[in-house]
Formats: sequence, structure tokens, C-alpha cells
Amino acid sequence: MASNPPAECCVRGFIHEGTAKGETKKIGGTNIYFSYPKESNKKAGKAVLILSDVMGIRINSQLIADYLAACGYLTVMPDLFHGDGLTPDSFKPGSGFNLQEWLAKHPTDVVDPVIESTVKLLREEYKIDKIGGVGYCFGGKYVCRFLKDGKINVGYTAHPSFISREELSTIQGPLSISAAVNQLLFGRVEVDEILTTALRHESEEILAKVGLPYQLTLYGGVSHGFAVRGDLSNPDIMFAKEQALAQALAWFGQYL
Repeated sequence: MASNPPAECCVRGFIHEGTAKGETKKIGGTNIYFSYPKESNKKAGKAVLILSDVMGIRINSQLIADYLAACGYLTVMPDLFHGDGLTPDSFKPGSGFNLQEWLAKHPTDVVDPVIESTVKLLREEYKIDKIGGVGYCFGGKYVCRFLKDGKINVGYTAHPSFISREELSTIQGPLSISAAVNQLLFGRVEVDEILTTALRHESEEILAKVGLPYQLTLYGGVSHGFAVRGDLSNPDIMFAKEQALAQALAWFGQYL
């Protein structure tokens, strides 16, 4: 694996505060969150497709979508889990929740069609020429799966989970990655159990062989999930989260 399968750390985190500015529409049986740019800064023919972490369409990702829309991109986020997204409370003691059973309900042959139909919607109904894919945790795998000609043109992922070597080695577009540093520094744990140091190095080797533009940026003082579920009362985590989003925007500005 280029990154490990999801684990409890993929659910741990914080619900962020804010009010979503977009709207959710049900299209073809799937709920899709849309956030629209103002006409004055609209980037014609370009859109961003957010493939979420295991929480699905929730305020954390909606606020990110709204920010990307404010930067000029039509931004859409399909519900990959058909209403079965998780929350930080899913692992509460006594809940009886089993992550592996949950993952078994959402394999690639169930998730792929949701993304396929959303890409088709953007291409045919919204006349989008170029799509940037943003994948957090669970969604990072699917950015790589769909980073193909005619699908997603440019990819960005933060702390991705369970990407296979084959998926990473067959991407056909530029890819940017945000990752947490894995070390114990000054008594502070900085760790990503999913994208470990060894797997990160392996991923770099794979991307170098692919030969397409890629970027891998490390953030200290944070753990897995920092870019979407971090504790924003912590200034270091807040800074890393904002810089990771700025990284995605800079990448799209260059390649999308």
C-alpha cells in the first residue's frame, strides 16, 4: 500500500463552527453539495470536486467548499456514503461501532459510480472543461483513482488513506499531497498512522517514476486529519490547516 487503510484516527477530530453558504441537491439519488462562485471571480470552465473524509457532507467540508467557491471555483461534493457518514462520536465507548464493517458497506464498486456520475454531471450539465479533485483521508484514494484523462485533471489530497500502489502509479495528472510529520518532537506527538514515513517515502518513489508534476508538503505539530478535522483553537493546527488549503489553491492555480 502507498498508504494504510482507514483506522480510528480517520474519525477522531473536531466539528468546526460556521454556516454553510451552498446548497444540497438530490441528483440521481445522490445528495450533492454545491457552492457557487460570484460571477465577478468565476473561473469559467473550471470546477473543484471534493471527495470527503468518512464524515461525508458535514460542516467541516462544506466550509472548505465555500472557501474554494469564494476563490472562483464552482465546488461540488457528492455524498459518497448515501447518508451513512461518520462523526467523531462514532467511536464512543459502548457504541458498538465497527469500522471494518462500515468500510465493507462502502467499497470501490459502490463509491466509484457516485463519483462517475458527478464528473459526468459537471462535464455535460455544467460544461466544465477542467476538474480539480480534492480528497481528504478516505477521499484521497478516489482522487488517485479518478486522476485520469476525461475524469479529474489535477489532484490534491491531504493525509490520504488506503491508496494502493497501482492507483498511485497509474495517475495521469499532477498530484499534490499534504502530510503530517511522523515523529516525537519536544514531547509533542506528530503522527499519521495511515501515511507513515516509510509509506510516504515509497509514495515519493512511485511518483518520481510516474514522471508527472507532483508535490509533497509536510506539516509539523499536527496529526492525521489536521486539514479537515483539526482543533482550530490550536494556532499551530489552524495554521497548518490554512496552509494546506492554500497549497491546494496554488496547485490548481498552476495546473488547472
